Amino acid sequence: MVTVDLSTIARLRAVQTRSISPENFDGSAGGGGRATEGTGAACARDLGPGWKISPSVDIAAGQTFDLANIAGPGRITHIWITTHKDNWRTLLLRAYWDGSDEPAIEVPYGDFFCSGWGEFAQVDSQVIAANPHGGFNSYWPMPFADGARLTVENLSTVSVRVYYQITYEIGGDYSGQGYLHAQWRRSNPLEYLKTHVLVDGVEGSGHYVGTYLAWGVNSNGWWGEGEIKFYLDGDEDYPTICGTGTEDYFGGAWNFDVPGKGYTAYSTPYLGMPQVIRPDGLYVSQQRFGMYRWHLPDPIHFAQRLRVDIQALGWRSGWRYLPLRDDIASTALFYLDRPTARRPRTPSADDLEIHLGSAPVPDLGAQPPRLPD
Repeated sequence: MVTVDLSTIARLRAVQTRSISPENFDGSAGGGGRATEGTGAACARDLGPGWKISPSVDIAAGQTFDLANIAGPGRITHIWITTHKDNWRTLLLRAYWDGSDEPAIEVPYGDFFCSGWGEFAQVDSQVIAANPHGGFNSYWPMPFADGARLTVENLSTVSVRVYYQITYEIGGDYSGQGYLHAQWRRSNPLEYLKTHVLVDGVEGSGHYVGTYLAWGVNSNGWWGEGEIKFYLDGDEDYPTICGTGTEDYFGGAWNFDVPGKGYTAYSTPYLGMPQVIRPDGLYVSQQRFGMYRWHLPDPIHFAQRLRVDIQALGWRSGWRYLPLRDDIASTALFYLDRPTARRPRTPSADDLEIHLGSAPVPDLGAQPPRLPD
């Protein structure tokens, strides 16, 4: 479900809409449908130009492809993209703002669209919609002051076909708007008595707007007692915002367990657990979950610094908490007053691989040198 403020939809604005796709690579006015060659050329051989000659692109193994290069100020308003599900964790989606060499968004393709496990689940939220069968949509507003570049890197060993359309506006006033950042980290297994870090060392003024977790359970029993904590500005040892449990943060309660049905998937405009993957008695040996929480009516504001982490807790005997060593992959989204931020190192294909069990993955919370302000 995507909702809009209908009170403003009739307001006239002096802006222009543009759209980039394989049928109009630069989004130029009157530039669509002119292709004479492309992935659909053979299918249109009896029809000629204008008949779906270039609907998609093929990205070779190891290649980075520019989805969009936009000059000047503007705002991306919608992204639609699709590829086969085998590619959802082998593609890296990146966005660069205002000519920066460092990406503000660097997230596995599937995780950005709340589909981190390589299996489809319907997502009905205000900013992300995942529709059958792998039609991914983003409505996150992405303003920029002096140019935008969106890319996809193919980390697999085979060529990948991608269909996409990126819609944006130009000609408006985008001053005073933050840059969208998205960071991905994975702990597998999470170190004993350690928290999983979602964001660390971010400096500047902004607001935190969203969390997606692909959570794989590496033990029996309930896994969601851990608290999420937001360390704002001057917070050091103790956070300003402390949640009461994992299922509470994602808007559920009592283990997401509807009596007689067990774990129950749900998807709402601002929060949900759209994916519950159960063992199949053969190769799928553990439970896995996909959960999102969008802070749209309730963004978490910070003026100087931001750190976010989450605990993984279950139960042991005597009503004692049990620190867990689960597989947790997080996508954290926030708007910031600058186009770059401190971020984790770029994940490798092995870091992204979907595998069961507790094969160790390097700590993706490790930080590169701090970027200049």
